[in-house]
Amino acid sequence: MWKTSKTGVFLHFSLYTLRGISYDSNVRERKQRTLYKGKIRIRRNSKGETMAKLTQSQFMKELATAVDVPNKTAKALVTAYAELAIKETKKNGVAVLPGIGRLVRVERKARMGRNPATGEAIKIAAKKVVKFRVAKAVKDAIVPPKKK
Repeated sequence: MWKTSKTGVFLHFSLYTLRGISYDSNVRERKQRTLYKGKIRIRRNSKGETMAKLTQSQFMKELATAVDVPNKTAKALVTAYAELAIKETKKNGVAVLPGIGRLVRVERKARMGRNPATGEAIKIAAKKVVKFRVAKAVKDAIVPPKKK
């Protein structure tokens, strides 16, 4: 339930918390505001459009109903899938997630950088990083290619 106080603050009353969100027009607006309605997290972008975000428990329930298994089994499956991807990436440097993409371990070379505060040149050591490369089919399904 939302109410406005005399000080120009929206007050959100729920069973457990009381949150105040300022809406003063002189203050620069945050690009995204998070509101909670029940268990669904609703985010608003800078244009005021709502963007619902699927939580982990909602994801598990959707997966469980899609394959007709209990929620516990779906959670165990996702956990095992993630652990297998991590183990494979550690061992071989790449783990293919069919239909989604691939996890790739990349080694970055040592390089020269700059301290932004002082402008002094500093040496950045070589390191290993993990990147995710999205499959072309997934990319095209989410963001259709431009027609020429």
